[in-house]
Amino acid sequence: MNAVLQCLCSISPLVEYFLSGKYVTSLHKENGEVATAFAYLMADMWLGEFECVSPEVFRSVIGDLCPAFTVKTQQDAQEFLIYVLNELHEALKKSYKRRCYGNTSTSREDRRTGSETSIITQLFEGQLNYDITCLECQTTTDKNEVFTVLSLPIPSESACSLQDCLECFFQQDTLTWNNQIHCSFCETKQDAAVKANIGKAPKMVIFHLKRFDCQGSYKRKLGTNIYYPLSNLDLSPYIYPLFRKNPKYNLCAVVNHFGYLDGGHYTAFCKHTLTQNWYSFDDAQVSEIPQSSVQSAAAYLLFYTCKAFSVPTKTTKY
Repeated sequence: MNAVLQCLCSISPLVEYFLSGKYVTSLHKENGEVATAFAYLMADMWLGEFECVSPEVFRSVIGDLCPAFTVKTQQDAQEFLIYVLNELHEALKKSYKRRCYGNTSTSREDRRTGSETSIITQLFEGQLNYDITCLECQTTTDKNEVFTVLSLPIPSESACSLQDCLECFFQQDTLTWNNQIHCSFCETKQDAAVKANIGKAPKMVIFHLKRFDCQGSYKRKLGTNIYYPLSNLDLSPYIYPLFRKNPKYNLCAVVNHFGYLDGGHYTAFCKHTLTQNWYSFDDAQVSEIPQSSVQSAAAYLLFYTCKAFSVPTKTTKY
């Protein structure tokens, strides 16, 4: 929890949204406990008078909604991150109508659909486009899927790069046996080729490195040393050409996991908006670290941004 919160606290557009009080106008009173507790925590961390803040109130609110986070036992940082982002979105979302166009086999139709937006979708939400080709009749259909965290496979047990993980994720895959698709043209299940690309790139992209490998009853943690760039991560090879905007990203935070499947410890590396220096957060222990130390063999979650952060506006203290 501490490692994830430190990373979220280093994302200044998110922090500014809460420090400025903008969240109040979007807050749903019936399920706004998490967002309210998060706002108070951000205020304490950025504007508070204490050197160390214990997020007990935030943990208690989260625990009331999800009992798994109530007791002080080992939990997965990625699952906790997704849960927090979902709860913040639900508390702050606004519905709107938008005009979109959908392809059919014979014509293009214009229709209006409902959608939801929040500070979470504005910062973190992207869209994956899947081209699915039936290997029997060669008909291609598409499928879209939104994401806030991209879980990347690790193609090596010794060492690899983040680009290797991305290439593995976005390479064409074949669906056979139990994974066959139902082809509407063949009117039966068929083998298919699937190729993914990024249809909409988020402002903040979060990569989850799948270190916990589960194959049936066999489980293990991959200790692969993964090289990831601190700046100019180029995602343009994976973005659909029509949407090639801001394809290069800079690292702003890292969650590290030390240990094994059944236990361990999380820490965080975060780049400070004001000083532009990197800091290590190990529960209550905070220390400045050289840029060379940000490259960690224990990296588990990587936070990248497509533009430089500005200093959060400190207008309101709660």
